[in-house]
Amino acid sequence: MKREEKTRKIVEILDDLYPTTPIPLDHSDPFTLLIAVLLSAQTTDKKVNEVTPALFASGPTPERMAQLAVEEIREHIRQLGLAPQKAKNIHKLSHMLVEQGSEVPRTFDGLEALPGVGHKTASVVMAQAFGFPAFPVDTHIHRLAARWGLSNGASVVKTERDLKRAFDESLWNRLHLQIIFFGREYCPALYHDLEECPICSWAATKKRKAEELAVRNRRRRKS
Repeated sequence: MKREEKTRKIVEILDDLYPTTPIPLDHSDPFTLLIAVLLSAQTTDKKVNEVTPALFASGPTPERMAQLAVEEIREHIRQLGLAPQKAKNIHKLSHMLVEQGSEVPRTFDGLEALPGVGHKTASVVMAQAFGFPAFPVDTHIHRLAARWGLSNGASVVKTERDLKRAFDESLWNRLHLQIIFFGREYCPALYHDLEECPICSWAATKKRKAEELAVRNRRRRKS
């Protein structure tokens, strides 16, 4: 199957399964989205959504967040992975935003200059807060792109580049969320049967299917 045909079929399936793409992280504006995305590293969106209501009640704006002590921020997010470092980053980030006029930057460079904000976090904010075409690559997208033969999985940087080449720019923001939803519901990392998957069953190569089957069988024997 040619890549153009494969990507077209993937889009059709994802549009059918996910005609709407609600943003998984609860937020009310670019600032609260930025904080929520920063907090989501090495934890689940569900867990982030459990702790952010209280955090945002105390610090709904850069000014209010900057007034909180690092210890108070850490107490709000203590259930999340890397809470001590995230608390420090949020505190410093909020102070920097206040110094810059309390506006969340609308550029990749401006966002990535903030503490704790890498390219993926910046991409999510650019796409979901400002509507800028971006293709943030999380673990789900990185995994599925490799399974579907759209990238070789060498790095998230390469996966992002390959996906941007494979799909029209107008689809990036929607596809980013659709692939995440699909990965969570149909295409998990462990014990996944590629032959039964709505997309892997026809998009994955025979070699990829054999490799994952072998890994799955080894895990079952060890369990």
